[in-house]
Amino acid sequence: MSVSQHTPAKKPRDERLDLFRGITMLIIFLAHMPGNSWNDYIPARFGFSSGTELFVFCSGLASSLAFGGVFVRAGLWLGTARIALRIWQVYWAHIGLVVAIIALAALLDRSLGLNLVSEQFQPLTHEPARAILALASLTWLPDFLDILPMYLVILALVPVAMSLRLAHPALPFVLFALLYTFVWTLGLNLPGNPWTGAGWYLNPFAWQLVFFLGFSFGMKWIPAPRMRDRRLMAACVAFLCLAVPVSFPGFTEAWPALQNLRDLVLPASEKSNLHILRIVHFLALAYVVLSFIEPWRTRLDQGVGHLLILIGRQSLGTFLASLVLARIGGAVADIYERSELAIMLINLSAFASLLALAVALGWIKSAPWSRPRHGATQTFKQGR
Repeated sequence: MSVSQHTPAKKPRDERLDLFRGITMLIIFLAHMPGNSWNDYIPARFGFSSGTELFVFCSGLASSLAFGGVFVRAGLWLGTARIALRIWQVYWAHIGLVVAIIALAALLDRSLGLNLVSEQFQPLTHEPARAILALASLTWLPDFLDILPMYLVILALVPVAMSLRLAHPALPFVLFALLYTFVWTLGLNLPGNPWTGAGWYLNPFAWQLVFFLGFSFGMKWIPAPRMRDRRLMAACVAFLCLAVPVSFPGFTEAWPALQNLRDLVLPASEKSNLHILRIVHFLALAYVVLSFIEPWRTRLDQGVGHLLILIGRQSLGTFLASLVLARIGGAVADIYERSELAIMLINLSAFASLLALAVALGWIKSAPWSRPRHGATQTFKQGR
């Protein structure tokens, strides 16, 4: 049973995807390190969208490359099994990440006399059994640890979308639109904190829309626009420029009227529920950037671009590391009173660590032990 007869079984790797995933990993570190002054200059400070949209869109595009072909070649059930395996892997990656960050907080508490565990994971100190169960069941998502659970739920929707595609090409888009509509009209969400009754901060039923935009582009369900179209470029640039005055803190803090205008246009739940302006801003920014780099598309894997691509190719490992490094960086910055020199050294050290990790993971995944080495073989034979 094939999902589509028009989707190629295997798609060539697009270096733009890895490049932007690499950029996203650096932005994620900056955004998650407490008090990081470099965070004031990431793209999110100049418009409605943030690095989260880029991360989720790239995840959707990467999923089309990794899993879409499985559905096409092997059918719906084996494609679903492949998705289930990935869900299993990401779930345990999330659990491991949470445990590592809690352990790191406990280590810092003991070493520096801090109270990070009680401040950041208060339920663990008051109701540990209930807290552990909530962590395992994903009904409690501590702050800044909700991206992977969101990804899990969206991944589970992929087989549903592929099944609908078998019935009619338009049905997946009906599903995406209905889920997004229900978020804003019915408050559709999942429980994210049993003590406060709050839902997931990154509502997966809203964020699936930007994920499946990337997925649909990758599967060729949506045709990609022609790059460098003058009228489309002009419209996108105009929209991006209009977003700056109501987004950049330097403007909104100096002129409260601009902040009032932003509050009027964007509700408090604009990020949790992925306001439509965030999607439009991201798509406009993506089109402008992709159009700009189009002449250099074949030369992206050079210089700094090569380093970013290396990081982007190991996105899960570098993502997990970036969140842990952000916590460590915040603690180190506190020790040095967050001087600009300390912040710079911490950021550059974290970037270098992510690159080193990406290189190591790439080397391990290449399975170097599977390549026979004559010298090593002779050594072991002699040692018998």
